[in-house]
Amino acid sequence: MPVNLDAPNPAELFPIAGVRIGVTEAGIRKANRKDLTLVLIDEAASVAGVFTQNRFCAAPVQICREHLAGGQGIRAMLINTGNANAGTGADGLARARHTCEALAGRLGISAGQVLPFSTGVIMETLPIDRIEAGLDSALADVSEANWQRAAEAIMTTDTVAKAFGTQVMIDGARVSITGISRGAGMIRPNMATMLGFMATDACVSPAVMQQLATELAEGSFNRVTVDGDTSTNDSFVVIATNRAAHAPIDSLDSAAGQALRAAMLKVALKLAQAIVRDGEGATKFIAIEVQGGKTQSECRQVAYAIAHSPLVKTAFFASDPNLGRILAAVGYAGITDLDQSGIDLYLDDVLVASKGGRNAAYREEDGQRVMKQSEITVRVMLGRGNAADTVWTCDLSHDYVSINADYRS
Repeated sequence: MPVNLDAPNPAELFPIAGVRIGVTEAGIRKANRKDLTLVLIDEAASVAGVFTQNRFCAAPVQICREHLAGGQGIRAMLINTGNANAGTGADGLARARHTCEALAGRLGISAGQVLPFSTGVIMETLPIDRIEAGLDSALADVSEANWQRAAEAIMTTDTVAKAFGTQVMIDGARVSITGISRGAGMIRPNMATMLGFMATDACVSPAVMQQLATELAEGSFNRVTVDGDTSTNDSFVVIATNRAAHAPIDSLDSAAGQALRAAMLKVALKLAQAIVRDGEGATKFIAIEVQGGKTQSECRQVAYAIAHSPLVKTAFFASDPNLGRILAAVGYAGITDLDQSGIDLYLDDVLVASKGGRNAAYREEDGQRVMKQSEITVRVMLGRGNAADTVWTCDLSHDYVSINADYRS
């Protein structure tokens, strides 16, 4: 069961003028499940993306990068679940290109204006016949109101669809933002096994779109981890349709740019945290706040060391305040000049360790009380500067092993 995560609220999923979505059941891996999604984008929209840093990236990731760099103007996205089309070599690239050509032919656009996305099992042949056979059905389904259906269609081991939206006033004009994501396992910073798509009707200059997408990913999806594995297929795409009634935003430092970025980051953070809340087998949602570092980078380094520790994560699952495991992770995080005598450790409001040693007033029952909660904040004070950063993670349970052992069943 996900940790304090409900199904999407349809009232918060705002239609975005210039974006239409169609969903169908193509039988890509399993029958009778939504697994093929098309996103049609009106001409003159601005589009940018951020992708996995895994060097063994999937065929669709390679083609997305190529098509975005081509500068033709993205007009459509094709998303399939059930097959990752990764580890498939030249044949996988050819098959991904074929799906782009098949959709482009139906829309009267260039194949270079289509972005393909895949998620599912690695090293299996992409069934392009099934995808192509499902295109007409998906096209017949297109609507501005299909965000929730799309969120459901991109799920794999997810237990709940992930979709959020908001609205913001920019220069007197109401701007809508809606996004969806998927992911539950193989989740690690620098993009994870996740797909994320956000759209807004805001007017954004193409010159700042890549900066916007990068900053949104950096403040959200690159701050979550479930199991420390970086996937082959991670993709996060941002669309601005330029339909809202305000002047184009050509700087994110302007008042309008700051307002848009803040509103979109709010949605991106919800999407990213929803992935952790729905982590495979998760029973706890954990915020790891590291403060008092020399740099934000070293704070994040410490937070990741804690978040990736199997010993820490299993202790949280067991509600066992074996908190020396956290201090050990701080110590091996890689800060070579770290002075352990300056470290404080809090579990929510409970001071566990002070100046590198057990707090004399700490009682085991206080730690136990916090560990039993479904949401927990770990706060580490490094005592060496003013920088801070936060990473969100979950615990590691028996169910995580079972889910991944049975993944291809």
